[in-house]
Amino acid sequence: MTNDFHRQRSRFYDSIPDYWADLYGQEYSLYDVRELSLAEVLRIREATHRIGHLFARTASLLRTVDDDTLLSLGFPAAALSYIRLHKLSVESVIARLDLVKCGDTYKCIEINADTPTFIKEVHQINGIVCDHFDLHNPNEGFEKQLALAVERAIVESLDGLALGHTPNVVFTAHADHIEDYYTTQYLMSLTQLPSRFVALDQLQIIQDDGLYDDRGTRIDVLYRQTFPVEIMLEDADEEGNPIGQWLLELVEQNKLAVINPPSSFLLQSKAVQAVIWGLHEEQSPYFTAEEHAWIKEHCLPTYLEADTFLERQCWHVKKPAFGREGDTVQIRDGSGKVVTEDRSITYANHLSVYQQYVELPQAQYRTENGVQHGSCLIGSFLIGGRAGAIGMRIGDMITNNGSYYLPIGIRK
Repeated sequence: MTNDFHRQRSRFYDSIPDYWADLYGQEYSLYDVRELSLAEVLRIREATHRIGHLFARTASLLRTVDDDTLLSLGFPAAALSYIRLHKLSVESVIARLDLVKCGDTYKCIEINADTPTFIKEVHQINGIVCDHFDLHNPNEGFEKQLALAVERAIVESLDGLALGHTPNVVFTAHADHIEDYYTTQYLMSLTQLPSRFVALDQLQIIQDDGLYDDRGTRIDVLYRQTFPVEIMLEDADEEGNPIGQWLLELVEQNKLAVINPPSSFLLQSKAVQAVIWGLHEEQSPYFTAEEHAWIKEHCLPTYLEADTFLERQCWHVKKPAFGREGDTVQIRDGSGKVVTEDRSITYANHLSVYQQYVELPQAQYRTENGVQHGSCLIGSFLIGGRAGAIGMRIGDMITNNGSYYLPIGIRK
């Protein structure tokens, strides 16, 4: 039975070009579908709309606060002038919310507004899987939304640069990382605007002058699927020059536009959720009564210290303000004892936030090793500031690189 399942899965996913059904030498995309009702899909999108609105409102506020406040939220000093820039009409072109179903509503545990992954899976692969299993695709039509958002961002970026020459639009990623490479190629294929792919290691930067492609042509708009800003700032060339910082300076000097825009990094710190919750606890007039109701329903108590949870003996999660894929995340009980933690500790020396723990819903799923049970996390996209495609990851209590992609569908 297992061999038959393996053959069916391999035959199906091998027919999809430029995709990574397996990652890190193991199964990633499940040959299975989690069925949702239309009503549930609509509730997810309504929650996404509300939460996206709250983050956008908070970004506007954060651009006005002093440097010390931004530093206390974990932002690097070298990025402070960069994150105050508001280059586009939206805070982030492609952002992903991680949501947990709690009763009849959804709680947001974090947002990846700067360099989100999971894009091709939900916008393209999910539809192929639904067709195969004869289910409705809940993400039908959202690939067009994605394409239009990317094109609009490029056009807005070019308008801001006021060029006098044919624009050079470049999409970049780590060429040796299959997921990043094919995701970037997929996004580039959606736009009708002239553009090229150039690997990250083929880019060259000249301080206060410009960023250049592999042909020596100056780049006007750079779409970077990966390479987070906080990592970029640590990047230096063989001579020790801070080339990552130089790139941010080019954006500030209006000699380069980047997508996602600077404002997306402003929302990337998980400490922003502590700001939202703090304003809610004090019933700040910055938020309307309706917005406060949305915070209460969809946001989790989040702080820069664990004191509140320890005093109340509440389970909580410790996670780095800048971190991804569960790296350095700990789940702790009411006494602060670690219940479980991710094996990776890349961000151990970074600022941490403390968030109320909510248990992920459990579900059964099929793998090549048989039927298993795991914890479900919903990834819900904000595309051009609007609720978009959704998807599901399933695995351990902490969603990480080892978690599976579980397609979703609606019964016909």
